[in-house]
Amino acid sequence: MDNLFARLSRSRFRQRFTLGQKELNYLNEKGFSVIKQHTADFIAQRLAPAEPRNDGKQTPMRGHPVFIAQHATATYCRGCLEKWHGIAAHHPLSQQEQSYIVTVVMTWLDREITKREPTAQG
Repeated sequence: MDNLFARLSRSRFRQRFTLGQKELNYLNEKGFSVIKQHTADFIAQRLAPAEPRNDGKQTPMRGHPVFIAQHATATYCRGCLEKWHGIAAHHPLSQQEQSYIVTVVMTWLDREITKREPTAQG
């Protein structure tokens, strides 16, 4: 996963995605387990079909922390899944592939929260 995040960090497009205070508040309010379920639901509904409806445009760029994370991690459309993650387009996503995507999104969210936490003062 470190290799993936290193590659993503070199993309100017991916670097511009970050969580705002509204999204951080939402994460804190809902908790990681609820957000993980939202992620799994979004992936199952919007990406798992072999030919997702409006592929490439089915994931908004804002409005939910998961949407932002999907754009930051190139997990928002089947073309990016193929290019960045080696998950071929035009077939239904397996449960293993869906779980991988959820893990990528949740890892990005965790990293985003961690980098915003104040460091302990000595």
